[in-house]
Amino acid sequence: MASFPGSPKLLKGGIVLLDPVTFAMRRVIPMQYNPDSLTRTTQPQAVGPEGGDRSEALRLKGPPVVTIRVEAEMDATDALEQGDPTAMQYGLTTLVAALETIAYPSSQQLVANNALAASGALEIIPVMGPLTVFVWGANQVIPVRITELSVTEEAFDPNLNPIRVKLSLSLRVLSVNDLGFDNKGGNLYMVYQQQKERLAGLADSRNLTPLGIGGFS
Repeated sequence: MASFPGSPKLLKGGIVLLDPVTFAMRRVIPMQYNPDSLTRTTQPQAVGPEGGDRSEALRLKGPPVVTIRVEAEMDATDALEQGDPTAMQYGLTTLVAALETIAYPSSQQLVANNALAASGALEIIPVMGPLTVFVWGANQVIPVRITELSVTEEAFDPNLNPIRVKLSLSLRVLSVNDLGFDNKGGNLYMVYQQQKERLAGLADSRNLTPLGIGGFS
């Protein structure tokens, strides 16, 4: 069915994996269907515990801890009807694997670390993962760490490849406290925060009338 000619282009949210050193793009994982809702939890980082020094009550020691939760769905039905060769052979297995392997060190890295351990190396440096960026429109391009990924496979092809999947994705925003100001991921975070501050400024109002008070004395 043809879309209305004046309708806006629908953007998709998704995840981009960048090389943590060169910032080169490794992989783009768009969402097949945008979720109906996105949950964002913000925990301010105040100075000191509750009931501490009163002079510190309004101070913030850094950016808040922000957690994003997304519930999304994927369905291979259209791709199968169109004869897509990847979908016909693998169903949605490739897309699920692309998400799940974000949490995996590569097999080459595991083999290399095992060889170092076998050679008697005193210290094995933890494997560096990709810089994961959550993209939700131009105003939200955010460096994140995946803290939890839940996959529910609901329908399968004759080879037991999933063809309908529900995803539950928890993401922790990585700020300059996590990445540093000199890191490209930290720069990405600062652009995100500055954009949020700009948007907040557009909603600025000093009219107390809707609140039913005249001022503060």
